[in-house]
Amino acid sequence: MPSPRRGRERVQKYVEGDLTQNPDVKIPFQYTPRDYQVEPFAQLQAGKKRIGLVWHRRSGKDKTCWNLMISEAVQKVGTYFYVLPLLNQGRKVIWQGRGKDGIRFIDHIPKALLDGDPNSTEMLARLYNGSIIQILGADNADAYRGTNPIGFVFSEFAFCDPRIWNTFRPILAENGGWAVFNSTPFGKNHWFELYQKTQSNPRWHWSFLTVDDTKNPDGSPVVSQEMLDEERASGMDEEFLQQEYYCSFTGSIRGTYYGRLIDEAEREGRIGISHQYDPVLPVYTAWDIGTRDATAVWFYQKKGRGIYLIDYYENSGEGVEHYIKYLYQQKYVYAKNYAPHDMKRRDFSSGKNAKDVAGELTGKPGFFILVPILGVEDGIQAVRSLFPRCFFNSIKCKRGIDALRDYHKKWDETKRIFSANPDHSWASHGSDAFRILATSYEETADYRWGSIVRPTSRQIASTSKWMGR
Repeated sequence: MPSPRRGRERVQKYVEGDLTQNPDVKIPFQYTPRDYQVEPFAQLQAGKKRIGLVWHRRSGKDKTCWNLMISEAVQKVGTYFYVLPLLNQGRKVIWQGRGKDGIRFIDHIPKALLDGDPNSTEMLARLYNGSIIQILGADNADAYRGTNPIGFVFSEFAFCDPRIWNTFRPILAENGGWAVFNSTPFGKNHWFELYQKTQSNPRWHWSFLTVDDTKNPDGSPVVSQEMLDEERASGMDEEFLQQEYYCSFTGSIRGTYYGRLIDEAEREGRIGISHQYDPVLPVYTAWDIGTRDATAVWFYQKKGRGIYLIDYYENSGEGVEHYIKYLYQQKYVYAKNYAPHDMKRRDFSSGKNAKDVAGELTGKPGFFILVPILGVEDGIQAVRSLFPRCFFNSIKCKRGIDALRDYHKKWDETKRIFSANPDHSWASHGSDAFRILATSYEETADYRWGSIVRPTSRQIASTSKWMGR
């Protein structure tokens, strides 16, 4: 395997223009990496296939990674995906965006290397050598299953749906491709977990840079003390500043709704593998119904005043039949199923009203109990009030727990403060379903089956028929 030193020598050849077989075109184009920005180029050239960049705000993460991808696409023919948390974010930040130098990101691809005009609709550029570079959103990853990319950049990975990496990881394992991740921290979420679990993995290279570690070519800091003072004077919370500029993995709690509550539950042992399904007790479900977005379902039981979250399920692009089928495939017997009141107006892929479809499939017109929708703030407060009584199965509820941990307020870049409204992201679905749980919760305890009736053999046979068993 080549050494990082030889990788750095190869990077110097980029600047000298050796790679394109065109002496008039230098790669990277209209970009000269600072000393610390050379590192990912060098590591990739040295043979590393997984690179993580925990870099501070204004360090030039996207400028570096975008030019890195272009350089790789010039050297090796293949498909390359640049992934941001949201598809429209990819359009704003990369496809239509500019660096602080005023140069458009798309203009870092020399026109001499383009095979036709870039496709703005698909945010796709074809190079003369046959390579393809495309911008994607982690919120639309399922649309690209079956493709065979050989290079990825996951930008602001702390804010991406964590399933995006699981979607594409098998592809890269098969074709020997590479992946570069960049992000500032956002609490101890999936970005922190990836950082922790792979630091000692020899296949990975990690770069951790705060404002104390980055310099301009003239030796001045990339982010000066005056800039930091201005951020504080403009209202940036100190914990948020520590997160953004000093890469603190504990500095994002101010922006999250339930971050402290999740931390408390972990310290108190209320999140763990011991909190499992009790076959003596019935199961309740709480739903967030999606049409174009995901549908999320929490499964819980009541023990005294405790609420035991034993399972969580989430999927997208499926009709209500899919979710009812999933429920009946589990070994649970259900007491009540709570859903948002507006589900009567929502159509799934079947084209029918979800409440009525569920009634037809289960033979229970009242299968769903519709919950009046409270204001978001009231619903969030209901969750906070209920949370100290909640126990979570850490394995079956992992994605749901991650969603609750990541659920956060929007950051107003203009006012430099968090807004009063939640940021709609992958974490919204599980958090909204939990809000349904909290606002519908009845102050009763189930110690025995009582009036809960297990399905008869005839009902099971009927259910098995439409389930395709």
